[in-house]
Amino acid sequence: MSERTERRRTILGIGAGNAMEWFDWNVYATFSAFFAPQFFAGDDTGTALLKTLAVFAVGFVARPFGGFLFGWIADRRGRKLSMALCVATAAVGSLVIGLVPTHAVIGIAAPVVLVLARLAQGLAHGGELPAAQTYLAEMAPPARRGLWSSLIYFSGTAGILVGTVLGAVLSSVLTREEMASYGWRVPFVLGGLFGLYALVMRLRMRESDTYAREEEARTATPGRPSLWRQVLARPKALARVVFLTSGLTVVYYVWSVAAPAYAITARGVDPAAALWAGAGALAVFMVLLPLWGAASDRFGRRRTLLVPGAVLVLALFPLDAMIHDGPTLFVAMTVALALIGAGCAVGPALYAEMFPTGVRAAGLGVPYSIAVALFGGTAPYLQTLFAEIGRPGLFLGYAIALLLVSGLTVYLLPETRGIDLATAGRDGAEPAAHATTPPVR
Repeated sequence: MSERTERRRTILGIGAGNAMEWFDWNVYATFSAFFAPQFFAGDDTGTALLKTLAVFAVGFVARPFGGFLFGWIADRRGRKLSMALCVATAAVGSLVIGLVPTHAVIGIAAPVVLVLARLAQGLAHGGELPAAQTYLAEMAPPARRGLWSSLIYFSGTAGILVGTVLGAVLSSVLTREEMASYGWRVPFVLGGLFGLYALVMRLRMRESDTYAREEEARTATPGRPSLWRQVLARPKALARVVFLTSGLTVVYYVWSVAAPAYAITARGVDPAAALWAGAGALAVFMVLLPLWGAASDRFGRRRTLLVPGAVLVLALFPLDAMIHDGPTLFVAMTVALALIGAGCAVGPALYAEMFPTGVRAAGLGVPYSIAVALFGGTAPYLQTLFAEIGRPGLFLGYAIALLLVSGLTVYLLPETRGIDLATAGRDGAEPAAHATTPPVR
């Protein structure tokens, strides 16, 4: 098979599966304002939305367990198998949400089933990102790893964008009552069905050469420490993943996923206008991701992260204050996501460069999923809660504090651009590409 064909299969397999999982995962927040009363009957709109967002956060509780389970599979049974199981699990969870009867039909069982389906999605998503990030970084040419790794959030955002556009179209052609009755089910059913296509694409991919060589070496030398003992032997790398992820995941979920629903409920923005504004901002975000990835290959990971991160810290309060209608929401989301895009594009490559091949998926998967569960999963809920009590500035201060923690972590990191992943994470490993691509000073 030609290199071009292999590259196309890699891109299609990663892209289709990642887009489907992110679509499934994030349409929950996008459509939460519509289906919240169907599962939490008797509550006012704001309270029902808060409970629905609490279930959104519950899904994040499962993510560390997904990182643990699918990370082990990826490091001991292969990246390909792990990613195929992830996409199948996510598809089942989406179908269950799309087909479950409402509270009016089955009573308390409705929110219980919703929670269980969300937990299944959390398991899948907790394993998907580490396995996909690891696989793509290992398949990429070292000098273009940042560019290739931007495909993770590019394809994921494509899934979010499709969900947002679908929401905008449905809310434009259906009444609010029709959306609350049955319109919200459409994206969940479609996401589950698309999962079958993504599963086929994943099964056609070949295993990462870097992993295959590591697996041969592991089986040839029995008696190595267990996977989790090797992971826990790297506390500095584990802590770096948590600190790096904490600030990025909060602002990412707030601005890319929850912003339209927040604008609808807290600022009174027209639902269709909010969803179209979100779709436009996500399209701009996608275009910028490969540029940020390529910039990190040219100028280094640290420099590409620090500058936009500093600007974002200064911009959060003004951006939040300007949201009053569809156009202002579009501008605020576009500016915020343009800055957040640096971390989203560069992060997958940077995480992969922190760990050796034998523990790469589990090593980044568990701390990453814990950080996303603690900070990203609770962000939409906290944002809505503080808005409900009239103190939105408290949430913005919280987000800025976490961004400063992430920024300090980046500042203290060694530069890893171009490092050979076969030796990454081991004592004495140096960035191999530096010999031919010196840092820009």
